[in-house]
Amino acid sequence: MENSKKYRRWLDDMQLGHPLTIAGPCSAETEEQVLETARGLTGGRVTVFRAGIWKPRTKPGNFEGIGKFALPWLQRVREETGLEPFIEVATPRHVDEALRHGIRMMWIGARTSANPFAVEEVAQALRGNKDVIVMVKNPVNPDLNLWIGAVERIARAGIENLGVIHRGFSVYEKTPFRNKPKWQIPLAFKATFPDIPMIIDPSHICGRRDCIFDIAQMALDLQYDGVMIESHRDPDKAWSDARQQVTPETLHDIIHRLMVRKPRAEENIHRQNLQALRRHIDILDEQILELLAKRMEVVREIGAIKRRQNISLLQPDRWQKVYERALDFARENGMNEEFIRTVYSAVHEESIWQQKNGQAPPKS
Repeated sequence: MENSKKYRRWLDDMQLGHPLTIAGPCSAETEEQVLETARGLTGGRVTVFRAGIWKPRTKPGNFEGIGKFALPWLQRVREETGLEPFIEVATPRHVDEALRHGIRMMWIGARTSANPFAVEEVAQALRGNKDVIVMVKNPVNPDLNLWIGAVERIARAGIENLGVIHRGFSVYEKTPFRNKPKWQIPLAFKATFPDIPMIIDPSHICGRRDCIFDIAQMALDLQYDGVMIESHRDPDKAWSDARQQVTPETLHDIIHRLMVRKPRAEENIHRQNLQALRRHIDILDEQILELLAKRMEVVREIGAIKRRQNISLLQPDRWQKVYERALDFARENGMNEEFIRTVYSAVHEESIWQQKNGQAPPKS
């Protein structure tokens, strides 16, 4: 895909003076609910009103959205509040209905972006509509190339006003998040396509209200271009995803507290870049610690088997193979061998303690 400044032009043309701020309910439920929520979002930094009208649900029988009947409600939102409507589309029929009702901003959801056939059908339905803004959410599965491929399909259909939405990834292990951020994937996307605007969807990453601010601030620290936060007039009574929605009043408070760390002078640019890189290191360190914790879980299981089978905890031949593999990796990747020896000796010592006692060694 051509890496051109044209992809950022649509965001610059908005002349917001602040990051792009998108808010609105998970689902459009009634005309009254949509309009009341939209009115509550005016008077601040919100410029785009999101609302799901076609809802892909895991199981049939759950609320799947009002559908095309909600499109006139969104037209009223634009007329009465000036907020630009923003909806999810997943099929050519969705695209046709949206265009017929004057919708100029659409996103492709995580379930759709994971399916190249579906993305291609949506792309063809969009062909010829160069003024439309299309944002692509990351696929549900943590696959950078699948995300890039979805964006490329939309770009090949002639859509120049492109953006992406980081909404987290489904993982099997238990985490504090509904969808794990896996920050290294969106950062890799930004490094490959720095001129494509990227926004954060902390509502779907968190799955609950209490961590929305922290995730949104993290994204802005990493130079994201905006946020999309779900807001409902009465979140606890929402027909879908109630736990992750906030009231318009809370939304305004969150946005007011968010800090955008822009360089004020040319000499601060390098400092800003340094802060972003340090934040990246913090993310990588967190992932290293998570992997070490998982490694120790496996080690404890091995220790339990050895105790039941009366097998020696220390297996020199096995350890030597692990050690040599680590040293080979160090040589191939330009890492200091002495550093690897130190790290793996510490890992080995901890592993023996974990196998023997099922816990960490006591503090000295």
